[in-house]
Amino acid sequence: MRTHSEGTVRGTVADGYESVADEFSRAIANSPRGGAALCIMVDGEPVVDLWGGRAGNAAWTGDTPTVLFSCSKGMLSALVARLVEADRIELDAPVATYWPEFAQAGKGDVTVRTLMAHGAGLSHMTTSVSKRDMIEWDPVVAALAAQTPLWEPGTGWSYHAITFGWIVGEVVRRVTDRTVGQAFDELIAAPVNADVWFGVPGTVLPGVAPVAPMDRATINLIKVLPGGRNVMRALTLDGALPDSLVGPGTGFNDPELQASEIPGAGGIGTARGVASVWSSLVVGTEQVRPLSADVRADMTRSLTSGRAQLGSPVIPNPRWGTGFQVDAPGRPLLTASSFGHDGAGGQLAFADTDARMGFAFLTNHMGGMTDRRSLRILDALRRVTSGQRR
Repeated sequence: MRTHSEGTVRGTVADGYESVADEFSRAIANSPRGGAALCIMVDGEPVVDLWGGRAGNAAWTGDTPTVLFSCSKGMLSALVARLVEADRIELDAPVATYWPEFAQAGKGDVTVRTLMAHGAGLSHMTTSVSKRDMIEWDPVVAALAAQTPLWEPGTGWSYHAITFGWIVGEVVRRVTDRTVGQAFDELIAAPVNADVWFGVPGTVLPGVAPVAPMDRATINLIKVLPGGRNVMRALTLDGALPDSLVGPGTGFNDPELQASEIPGAGGIGTARGVASVWSSLVVGTEQVRPLSADVRADMTRSLTSGRAQLGSPVIPNPRWGTGFQVDAPGRPLLTASSFGHDGAGGQLAFADTDARMGFAFLTNHMGGMTDRRSLRILDALRRVTSGQRR
């Protein structure tokens, strides 16, 4: 590893990955309202560990955490995978097996897999919730358990942008008798010493990089696209969150929400920590075994296809397995053996089985619909790894 310094970019890069570092530097240049970090691990060791730009009033460092947005879903899915591996969750069992109240309103046969594949018909809420409800967890979970599905579960899908965290997280809570944050720390983060949290500790909270929202033109465009109103209802819990998701001290920049467990979008972590989690699923360490091949194959087979029930046909849709995003034309990952999750504003994190890699690109500058920072970094990385395989 060699020290890398260019403009505000700092960190280390292994020989052969210089083109990836160059592309990251361009990503920082295209993040004028914030900064970013990139960590790539191969065989459990970093080959790229870079950061640059601003984290609010401070310079971004290698230890700067930021809001993960929907990269949080990948972290939650990793936790479920470990519980599946331990025979504590059966993916094709009804959710009501673990959470009896979920059987209300005709949802008795909905399986955990359907829930995690965005097919439960709960992509947005039909009752109003407050910030206090979100913080307290139980009011939101109770409302979702009582809600009638927006379509017949299992017959189609739409992205459960925020509700995913509560409905999947409640299964985890019932199975482990722990909060999601406690279970995640015990089973996923602590064993690999990863700085990733659902509910950031008070000692870390002051250092969380505030997020600069995407431009209003992009937000307004989403609203007027076909299906855009449903997309915004899913993203904002029908108004409980701002349509920009963040503002000065509001939305996911609100310290109270950052300290709370909102695992659909409110995870917080460092790029190094997130990459370490993904790496641990495909590369064994002294503390953890890689995810079993059977569980990995089962949870990464594609389950979503075609047009979303309530989404916009104009916005390219990623493809999901059981919780994990998988390689798709609308959201390419490194290879067909990649699985992970992206996040609002340009973030991307995943594991790649064939490359034995964990990858995390995190940014607090939310890009719009034409943002290609992570895609360009991936393109550079793909050229490097394809050359290594020759």
